Amino acid sequence: MPSIYDRIGGGPALIAVVDDFYRRVLADADLAGFFTGVDLERLKQRQVEYFSTVLGGPAVYTGASLRRVHQGLGITRRHFDRVVRHLTAALSGAGVSPEDVDLIVEALGPLADDIVTTRPPRGRHRRSGSRIWVWSSAIGS
Repeated sequence: MPSIYDRIGGGPALIAVVDDFYRRVLADADLAGFFTGVDLERLKQRQVEYFSTVLGGPAVYTGASLRRVHQGLGITRRHFDRVVRHLTAALSGAGVSPEDVDLIVEALGPLADDIVTTRPPRGRHRRSGSRIWVWSSAIGS
């Protein structure tokens, strides 16, 4: 059986989904502040690498852990859920089957434990250093 990566159209489709996903996230006033000062092209490349890895593609994600990358950002469950909704819309908009969208989204729920923080950040949603919105997941191929 082909991997989700192959079923969604491989690298070109994944790049299109990630581009659309970040367009949506950056247009969301509740989320855009988390990306102030971030090298968006680098972030997108890392996100494509990550999704390729977890969806059964050829890339191997070697970035930092979710907990480390998101530590101190003040991401709430509301923020997490908004991101998941934007990813769902980007996947659906790219023609990914509802079954594969459901598999991907279902795998994201438990990842909130490593991304969501219980206390709000001081000041704005800014932190120096790289912020990569990635998920570590065991999505079956």
